[in-house]
Order: sequence, then C-alpha cells, then structure tokens
Amino acid sequence: MEILKIAIEWAKAEVFSSKFFILFAILFIAGSVGFWHLGKTEIAKAYIIPTAVAGALLLVVGTGILYANNKRITSFETDYNTNTTAFIASEIKRTEKSMNEYKLIVFKVIPIIIVAAALLIVFIDKNNWRAICITTIAMMLVILLIDSNANERLKEYHRQLQIDVTQS
Repeated sequence: MEILKIAIEWAKAEVFSSKFFILFAILFIAGSVGFWHLGKTEIAKAYIIPTAVAGALLLVVGTGILYANNKRITSFETDYNTNTTAFIASEIKRTEKSMNEYKLIVFKVIPIIIVAAALLIVFIDKNNWRAICITTIAMMLVILLIDSNANERLKEYHRQLQIDVTQS
C-alpha cells in the first residue's frame, strides 16, 4: 500500500510541475501581447509571433501533462488493487522508458537546439530570425528547467518501485 501512496504523490508532483508549463505559457503569451501593443521598433514587433507560438506550445505541453497525470492519479488505485504485481511491473517499465526519453530529448536534443539557435543569432542579421532564435532559447530553457526536476522525481519514483519489488 505504501507504493500506491508514493505513486500518487509522484503523479501529484507532476500535476504541480505541469502548472509551471502553464504559467510560463501565460507569461510568453502576455509577452506577445505586450510586444503587440507596446512594440515600436522592428525587433520588438518581430517577437509578437514567436512568443505567441512558444506560449501556445508550452500551454499544450502543460495541459497535456496535467490531463495525463490527473487521469493517472485516478487509475493508480484501481490498477494497484486489481493486480499489485502487474501495476508495479508496468510502472517500472513506464518509468524506464520515460527516463530514456528524458536522457535523449531533454539532455541531448534540447541543448543542441539551444546551441543551434545561439549560433543562428550570431550569423543571421534578420530581426525575425533573431526573435525566433531568442524565443526558442527561452522556451527550451523553461523546458530544460522543469523537465530536469521532473526527471529527478521520476528517478526517485523508479528507485522506490524497485525497492518495493525487492522487498516483495
């Protein structure tokens, strides 16, 4: 029963984390509106669309994580009570898959995107492209910050699942 409590706590922490994606989405969208209303220079006007797109993407990610983990919270107890061993085995498999995805996407692909965008800023002298690159870097940093914390929570949850298996 302890592992069920740990699983639910992990999912609730993911729900909390998803709210940060939504918060940053709102900030990006507010920035876009600010650039639209107050932007007088060409570079300020160039940020309108990139920040709106970044905000929309972060909003989609945040609401997706929020929905998935709220659904998971309600299904954990049913799955656990139906077949505890199968529940733990499926969670171990799912967490291993997720940790591998984090390792590839969050810790390899996102830094490459950040470096590529930074290089484009240096070599391209167009306001729109610079705005796109700077907004991309900002969005990737938000994702990196939130997902690095989520990855550590996932590792701890995975460790707890493995401890439970060895104790059974």
